[in-house]
Amino acid sequence: MSESSVNHGLPAGLPRFVGVLGGGRMGAGIAHAFLIKGADVLVVERDDVSAQAARERVESAALKSIERGGVDANFEELVSRLTVSTDYDDFAGRKLVVEAVPEDWDLKVTALRGIEERLGEDDCIASNTSSLSVNGLARELKRPENFLGLHFFNPVPASTLIEVVLGERTSPGLAAAAKTWVEALGKTAVVVNDAPGFASSRLGVAIALEAMRMVEEGVASAEDIDAAMVLGYKHPTGPLKTTDIVGLDVRLGIAEYLHSTLGERFAPPQILKDKVARGELGRKTGRGFFDWPS
Repeated sequence: MSESSVNHGLPAGLPRFVGVLGGGRMGAGIAHAFLIKGADVLVVERDDVSAQAARERVESAALKSIERGGVDANFEELVSRLTVSTDYDDFAGRKLVVEAVPEDWDLKVTALRGIEERLGEDDCIASNTSSLSVNGLARELKRPENFLGLHFFNPVPASTLIEVVLGERTSPGLAAAAKTWVEALGKTAVVVNDAPGFASSRLGVAIALEAMRMVEEGVASAEDIDAAMVLGYKHPTGPLKTTDIVGLDVRLGIAEYLHSTLGERFAPPQILKDKVARGELGRKTGRGFFDWPS
């Protein structure tokens, strides 16, 4: 994707003060997306080691954006608007905080409550959940009208899509503002009402699980199944390679949740469970359905 240049000021409608909870691959990508558009971004992590790693991820992505010529900005100026912390109290004063912690219900609820306690009554929280119920999470908060899902896609800098997931209590003003934020980030919003797996995860996981069953049954190799989808259906990446990029553990977690809410058609295949048990999680571990050189 060709990234838009950063103006000396924010695009219309984008919050100036943005927080991100979690500085892993997704959280760092989200922080980078707001940073290169002119926002002051705070990333909060669980400890000093994780915080330093998060800073390095965001700064590395920012430098690559500048070197590619996609962002017209001075590196020192850009990273001067980045703060990394281990203290939830630093979220005070942020107009939008995006939660990007792992897909674990209890962890999400604890994180969202911790964020809400530090924000003002008009400040907003978005969850980057890829499958968990936005309505269910909203019911754990005091101000559900200020909450919605913003499902970013991996890798965030290259992806042009953000899924805006509306809960039953999401205010109309926040729903409209979220579309503006997505456009200001140079991406396209797909708006969906809360449902298990939303639109993207539900469809993407359904295809990926069937591809896994085909490998399990010996129908074809992973390479040939992916080639069929890339060449025959013009998918940019096949479902099994996409699973490796997303992470087999992440896909398993989503499948288990969809299985519990939507039934047997989302039951995770044994091959997926076995690979996760062996630590074959995809690109991040060097092996999944494919081998990934370090």
